[in-house]
Amino acid sequence: TLLAQAAEIDTGDTAWMLTATALVLMMTPALGLFYAGLVRAKNPLNTFMMCVAAIAIGTVTWAVVGYSLAFDGTGDLVGGLGYAFMNDVTNEPRAIVGGTDPQTIPHLVFFAFQATFCIITVALISGAVVERMRFSAFLVFAALWSVLVYAVLAHWSFGGGWLFERGTLDFAGGVPVEMA
Repeated sequence: TLLAQAAEIDTGDTAWMLTATALVLMMTPALGLFYAGLVRAKNPLNTFMMCVAAIAIGTVTWAVVGYSLAFDGTGDLVGGLGYAFMNDVTNEPRAIVGGTDPQTIPHLVFFAFQATFCIITVALISGAVVERMRFSAFLVFAALWSVLVYAVLAHWSFGGGWLFERGTLDFAGGVPVEMA
C-alpha cells in the first residue's frame, strides 16, 4: 500500500469536520433520551446513563488503543499499536494508508471524528441490553466491545484491512456501525 504525503491543513475542510464531529456526538445523548422514553418508569435514568457513559467509555478506549488498532498499520485483521495512547496524533495532517490524495485536516480532528462513531455505536448497543443488564456490567462490556469488535471492524473497512484492500467503499459506516 502507498502512503500519500501529508498536505497543508485546509480551514474549510477542518471546519466541516469539526461540525460533523459535533453533530455525530450530539446523537448520543439524543439516543439516550429516545431510549429512556421507551422503557418502564423505573429504568429511564439507567437507560440514559448507559448512553452518556458510552461517551466516556468510548472516548477513553478509543484514545488508549482503539484508534491505533483501527488506523495504524495495514494488517488484514487488525492494525498496529503505533497510535496507542494517542502517540503521534497531532495537529499535523496524517498520511492516508492506501490513498494518493493527502488528508487536509489535522490528525487530531480525524481522531475525534472517528471517536464519535465508536461512541454512538456503543450507545446503540445499549438499546439491546436496556432493562436486561446492570450499569456496571454494561461499562465493562462497552469497554471490551469497543476495542475487540468496533476497532477491528473499523480497521477492516476504513483503516487498510481486508475489506478496504478489496475495494469496499464504506462512506456511511455501515460495516463498523451497522454490522456491529
